[in-house]
Order: sequence, then C-alpha cells, then structure tokens
Amino acid sequence: MQKITTFLTFDNQAEEAANLYTSIFKNASIGRVSRYGEGTVLSVNFQINGQEFVALNGGPHFTFSDGISLFVNCETQEEVDEYWDKLCEGGKPGQCGWLKDKFGVSWQIVPSDLGRLLGDKDPEKSKRAMQAMMKMSKIDIKALEEA
Repeated sequence: MQKITTFLTFDNQAEEAANLYTSIFKNASIGRVSRYGEGTVLSVNFQINGQEFVALNGGPHFTFSDGISLFVNCETQEEVDEYWDKLCEGGKPGQCGWLKDKFGVSWQIVPSDLGRLLGDKDPEKSKRAMQAMMKMSKIDIKALEEA
C-alpha cells in the first residue's frame, strides 16, 4: 500500500473526473467506487501508472487552487501535445506548461528536457531557454532548444 495518496475533492464530479483521467493516461484504472445509500457516488479510487488517487464528492464549498498541481513528466513533444490537448479540453491553458482542466485541477505538462535546458552550464543558453519558456503556454521543446 502506498504511504501517501493524492486526494482530490470535487463538488459532484468525482466519477466523471476519475473516468476522464484514467482514459487519458496509459496504465490507468478505476478501483473501488463508494456510494451514498441509493447510488450517488461518494468516492472513486483510481490509479495512474502505479500512483493511487482518490476522488471525493464533497460539495460546492471545495475548490481547487494553483497552490497544488499534478506534474506530468513527458519524454517527447508528442506526449506533451497529447496530454495538453486532452487535459485542457473544457479547461483553461496557463503559462509555462500549466493548465487547469475542466474541473479546475491544475496540471503541469512538462518535457523531461526542460530541466536540462534551464540548467545549462552556459548561463546565456539557460537564460534564453527561460525567456522562451516564459512566453509559452504549452511547452515547445524545439523552440526551447533553438533558444
């Protein structure tokens, strides 16, 4: 059993969110679904790449903020594009690889090369990569490399 589990509290969209997330990511599945008496969903346990999550219907007073986000490490531009497009559908693009999905959950869709490019030993290269990234919504690996 995983020691720490990400727990996401929605108004009433826990099942919809769990279904969306498990449809987007490979190696993902829905686990236990708990219900209030007559069938209304209370919580949904789901897993993405071995990481456990719980989605709970907690009512309208629960909202998400930018103070916490789910970070998706991507190996290719195709992966960045796929996750960005699917998670941003119905949501809102942000800056520097950040977006909010249609439920208000913040995500960071980030290529694994970003750390290398921003941490280049040549401070001018690193600075140019940072300046390029600051102008982006969805991260463009080629544009960062060319900066």
